[in-house]
Amino acid sequence: MRIAILGAGSIAYGNAALLASLGHEPVLWSPSGRSAGSLANGEPLVAQGAIEGRFRMDVARSIAEAVGSAEVVLFALPANGHRMAMDAAAPHFKPGQVAIISSHTSFSGLYLARAIAERGLDIPVVVWGTTVTAGRRAGDAAVNVSTVRAKVDMATIPVSAAARGLKICQVLFGERFVERADALAISLSNLNPQNHLGIALCNFTRMEHGETWGQNENNTDSVGRLLEALDAERIAIAEAAGYTVRTIREHYHLSFHVEPGPVGEMARELAARGNGGNGPTSTDTRYVLEDAPFGLYPTVLLGRLTGREAKLHQAGIDIFSALYGRDFAGENDLLGPLGFADMTLAQLKALVRDGWPVEKAA
Repeated sequence: MRIAILGAGSIAYGNAALLASLGHEPVLWSPSGRSAGSLANGEPLVAQGAIEGRFRMDVARSIAEAVGSAEVVLFALPANGHRMAMDAAAPHFKPGQVAIISSHTSFSGLYLARAIAERGLDIPVVVWGTTVTAGRRAGDAAVNVSTVRAKVDMATIPVSAAARGLKICQVLFGERFVERADALAISLSNLNPQNHLGIALCNFTRMEHGETWGQNENNTDSVGRLLEALDAERIAIAEAAGYTVRTIREHYHLSFHVEPGPVGEMARELAARGNGGNGPTSTDTRYVLEDAPFGLYPTVLLGRLTGREAKLHQAGIDIFSALYGRDFAGENDLLGPLGFADMTLAQLKALVRDGWPVEKAA
């Protein structure tokens, strides 16, 4: 199957390597036009770690070429690039395709679903709670894949297309997907923003000094307690909205195959295995620049919708904004166009269930 991968970072490269290793035909598109040049010139993508191999890659010269040639379109780029990529891709979708977002943050699935519906197309949008692969790019033609997750939550907009969405994910990536109720359940299942908040905040000067530091090694007992306190806010919001989602301990257990326990202890076990890789070596990191506006802020708004304040999430946004001298809540460019601030919980739940009616979307 031919899959357009929109993005050229670590997640895009990891997905491309995994898909190629499973016999599919990924075609990469670089939003900046500066990445993947070596691959476009015929060099193989070299994957190491959880995926080993050398894979020839197609690189599209334009997004029209990438989307138009594919059966599935996979968005594999940071959330602060979702609106740009979705606006660019929407005019080129065609009947019969499926869109996948890896991973779903700030209800970008709704943004994409509306853009597709406005074209009069009935195309399901599959959203994941996290990425299938984790790792780091190791150059223009190399990727170190630290893990291929055993379980990934997914849902489809609209819910009526769930069986088709699940089938496509399984055909592409295997039997690793856990179907959830809807895209709101997926948003509430995404632990990355809260986990990255605790890890980045508690190791901020390491990042600022450009040190090399082990992420799990420095996810100490104290950091683990902060992550579990953040997790308690997320769980309370989910329960108030009528959803049951996995805890952080269950996430670590299922994603990284470690026995459940306090998060600090689980991180130590992973560090002893050499699993987890290094933390960011710069303050120019998605752990803050992506996750504060597009992960933490939506959780704060969901807390207001459900009457369950996310005080630690809000504090994290405020502290990061002070550290960077920026307004991270104001940098979210997805929720405003969706009219999120004026929605009720019932309206939001209806949208993630039914999507945007094609005949009324415009």
